[in-house]
Amino acid sequence: MQRAVILGGTGAVGRAAAERLLADGWDVDVTGRDAAHMPAELANNGARFITSDRTNGGQLRSAIGDGADLVVDCVCYTAEHSGLLVPLLGDIGSTVMISSKGVYADYLGNHSNSDVAPDFGGPITEEHPTVSPGNGDYNSREGYGANKVAAELTLLDSGQPVTILRPSKIHGLGAARPREWVFAKRALDGREALFLANRGAGIDHTTAAVNLASLISTVAGNPGQRILNSADPDAPSALEIARAVAGILGWKPEEILLDDDVISVVGKTPWDAPHPIVLDLSASLALGYAPVGTFAETVRPEIEWLANADPADLPHDDDPFFAQFFDYPNEDIYLDARRLQRSLLQ
Repeated sequence: MQRAVILGGTGAVGRAAAERLLADGWDVDVTGRDAAHMPAELANNGARFITSDRTNGGQLRSAIGDGADLVVDCVCYTAEHSGLLVPLLGDIGSTVMISSKGVYADYLGNHSNSDVAPDFGGPITEEHPTVSPGNGDYNSREGYGANKVAAELTLLDSGQPVTILRPSKIHGLGAARPREWVFAKRALDGREALFLANRGAGIDHTTAAVNLASLISTVAGNPGQRILNSADPDAPSALEIARAVAGILGWKPEEILLDDDVISVVGKTPWDAPHPIVLDLSASLALGYAPVGTFAETVRPEIEWLANADPADLPHDDDPFFAQFFDYPNEDIYLDARRLQRSLLQ
């Protein structure tokens, strides 16, 4: 039986990859710092947990052991991280590093995390320019993409069979930052209206963890050195994402589609790209990759998980990322003003 090791494998991507590889007949080891985070379903299906800190070279070497047919690195963010793995690549049949579409830059140097939104002018291929490699704080807006590029190059320069996968906005069961909560919470709170800026037209390509896992499965059987985009077969707009979530939860809000210059403090979503951000999947498809499904077809497990989760496991109200999307007071002001206006006109 072929052995796969998934580094940082207890999150949405590692979980989906482990489930797919187990179904494909692989022997799967999942690493992480805390065994309490190991999904019970993975253990029940035969995956083993190895306590290992990805940033500790000795623990990394111990986790890989005498070698592996496949290593999926879900927590490689810097050139230093890559450097710890490079000496071990000779004992690995195929290595997959999870990178990000955040490495891409438009022709003015703007990227997904820059102050000025990028305009890629069409679907982004793997040959598209990236930000320059760099170091520093990889958790910062400017540092994330630069560090990812540096990590990619360190692995590719090894000459070993390393596949770099560049997903976009990842969704899936167990996501650390479930962006779809922006709509799911509204449904669970019984909000009567859904506000969407720019008429909900924003597109920032989504990537289902299960679709990413399918691509991992594909490249696992085809070792080589390459870079591949990973995204859902469709590129839904914010409005389409909202409707998919609403449909799963049986929520039927009034859709208030706002123009850019109207009530700008409400209606924001994580997919509000003024210029569509869409990944070209031609190279992945040519390799034989088959998506599991569209966004709407793959998002259900995550939404059902959010709807039934312990409140302690859900995003906190004071989380600055999510707080910006839940301006209920201003939404209510808008609705009250509209009611008043309608009553005066009667």
